[in-house]
Amino acid sequence: MVIDRRRFLTLAAALGMSPCAALAALPADGGPLYLSARKRGGRDEAVLLDEAGGDRLVIPMPARGHSFAIDAIGQRAVVFGRQPGFFALAFSLKQAGEPQALPIPDERHYFGHGAFVDGGRLLVATENDFEAGRGVLGIYDATPGGAYRRIGEFDSGGIGPHEVVLMPDGKTLCVANGGILTHPDYGKLELNLDTMRPSLAYIDAASGQLLEKVELAPELHRLSIRHLALAADGCVWFGCQYMGPAADRPALVGRHRRGAQLELFEGPVETLRNMRNYVGSVTVDASGSIAATSSPVGGQVIYWDTASGRCLGTTQLADGCGVAPATQAGFLVSSGLGAMVRTDAAGQEKPVLPPSRELSWDNHFRIVAA
Repeated sequence: MVIDRRRFLTLAAALGMSPCAALAALPADGGPLYLSARKRGGRDEAVLLDEAGGDRLVIPMPARGHSFAIDAIGQRAVVFGRQPGFFALAFSLKQAGEPQALPIPDERHYFGHGAFVDGGRLLVATENDFEAGRGVLGIYDATPGGAYRRIGEFDSGGIGPHEVVLMPDGKTLCVANGGILTHPDYGKLELNLDTMRPSLAYIDAASGQLLEKVELAPELHRLSIRHLALAADGCVWFGCQYMGPAADRPALVGRHRRGAQLELFEGPVETLRNMRNYVGSVTVDASGSIAATSSPVGGQVIYWDTASGRCLGTTQLADGCGVAPATQAGFLVSSGLGAMVRTDAAGQEKPVLPPSRELSWDNHFRIVAA
């Protein structure tokens, strides 16, 4: 299913939405901006926010969104539909304008994440080749005038690729292959729980060559690796969702350094139990030395020392999932119940936005470099 420009504009008009609305001037102080998907008053939107939670730019979406690919230098972004996502919209972060709908073949859908590579000239998106049962990275022309044409794809190195990040070398992609086989005809029904093989795959961004692949131990084959963040030392931190028996309590947070084995961190017994086998988002603070992992079903955000893997503490927030680094230190956390809170590993909390019946923040909260 391809949502093209005409279809998007028709849908926007039917819903009474303008293609893109600027609500306030962008901050002149160079302060951070953030991106998130949300539902507000029954409408699905992507929104550019300041650190005080104020709207700067609102982009209507035809369905629920998930996460973003961000080109901070080019001041643009792409929002992807939630799995199984059949739309992605590219838009400017500098000014209001008509979003550009990306094309996707009928036999593919988005998993909700992507990244700009090659100096912003290309966009990669995690996708499902659902008829063949394999994960791919769709490659799109993001050059001026390229119109985000889909120009090819790479094998993701596994099944169910979810988040993808560009490594610090600017040449290597790290892909979280969740290992779960799905088909849009069956929604999110897992079709291969007994044969899952979750992995991290490192892929050359220019050629698509698989450079390195690491998998969990066989007894953890139902531990789906989903979300990623890069620490200051270049290690990849990841969060998992466990698809096994609800009474099991495997570690859900891990770290990987290229050439080494995957490491998993449990934290305190009560903290692990309260995560309820689900991590929804992962990020690191501005220093890159503290990782934050959210569990919306457990209503908590957990902080980790990226050097030692030690659990530093938790913040309780009902349905809290979106996490992003705040200025200088700490994090901003958003909730599916409309709240937004500034927090840190020391336990300090400062409300930014109150809960709201009219507002629901989606899973991810992404910072745009100042």
